[in-house]
Amino acid sequence: MHFDMPTLLGAGIVLILIFWLGLLSLKIKFPTVILYILLGIVLADALHHNELLHFASEIGIVLLFFLLGLEFNIKRLGGIATKIWPAGFLDVALSLGVAMLLCLVFGLDLFTSFLIGGVTYATSSSITAKLLDDTSRMANSETEFILALLIFEDLVAPIVVAIIMGMSSGENFQVMDLAILFGKIIGLAAGAVLLGKTLFKRFEELLIRIEDEDFKIALLIGISLAYGGLALYLGLSEVLGAFLAGIMLSEIGKIERVEQTVLPVKDLMLPLFFVYFGTTIEFGDGVPKVGLLITLIGWSLVAKVLVGMIGGRMYGLSKRVAFRAGLSICARGEFSVVIAALATGVIKVFSGIYIVIAAFIGMVLFERAPQLTNLIYGKPQKKKKNLKVPGS
Repeated sequence: MHFDMPTLLGAGIVLILIFWLGLLSLKIKFPTVILYILLGIVLADALHHNELLHFASEIGIVLLFFLLGLEFNIKRLGGIATKIWPAGFLDVALSLGVAMLLCLVFGLDLFTSFLIGGVTYATSSSITAKLLDDTSRMANSETEFILALLIFEDLVAPIVVAIIMGMSSGENFQVMDLAILFGKIIGLAAGAVLLGKTLFKRFEELLIRIEDEDFKIALLIGISLAYGGLALYLGLSEVLGAFLAGIMLSEIGKIERVEQTVLPVKDLMLPLFFVYFGTTIEFGDGVPKVGLLITLIGWSLVAKVLVGMIGGRMYGLSKRVAFRAGLSICARGEFSVVIAALATGVIKVFSGIYIVIAAFIGMVLFERAPQLTNLIYGKPQKKKKNLKVPGS
């Protein structure tokens, strides 16, 4: 049963609770992300209509990917793209393809099997990126592989959503529709590159001339939201648009000027995304299809670890680093929710329960990845330095 709460009161209470949960996470050494999701589940009835929370959560996720895009200039992104595609297609085959086959074995129809396969496919980009930052693993050797795989998934997931929407409409989804979708993605990416090389070529000089931080914040956040909104208008993902907006500005000399301006706003807004994510999950009465649920959770974890171990080796990582990467990409999140929202009835409840469990287990595995890697491969040996004795 829903009950009404003034929008502003709800927003204030959520921010205070986020502060309290942040302190609690430090005390109990538990990931803040999952605490925020649980908060959203608890407050779902009170916040189901809160448009302010929804809008703020959209800004948070857009700014996260905008800042990620800043780290990838065109040259670096091109180098990653040539290396990640084998692991990316392996991920599609194992995480989506095999999950779909398992659903068919359990007696589900083709459309429902494909939908659930989509739910089990994409790693949560926001959860993974947040955990990388929180655990100070951004500089680790596997991080580039993880981010590259997330980018690949962010390109594939909108295509999966479009196919599901086409299938659910009752009309035949034509090859031409898929070609148009690919064209939009290529066009959006090409537009970002073109703008980065022309309009934003001297952007750093403009930032230096702007002394008032308020104006600077408005400009930078406006750019990220506008390109993310353009992606949505084209039927793509706003996080893909925001990431491309970051790439547009990545060619400037000192990206620190942009990061320092946007970071405080992102830190305020991003927790709201996870709270909102929690409010979208409806458990319903009981747990449907328990056997399939357990099977998919088990396989989805195995599939991601295999993607890390095999795909990571294809990418050039060592065995231990590839295994650690595999353990770090098991969480499900925003794209799974988008796809689950297209389901109805029991399948929607089933998908919501799967997402919560997979997100929880994925975050635990991420936190324990270094220890589990040491358990399997042993602790890494420190390189010995040859010390010269004076006078020898």
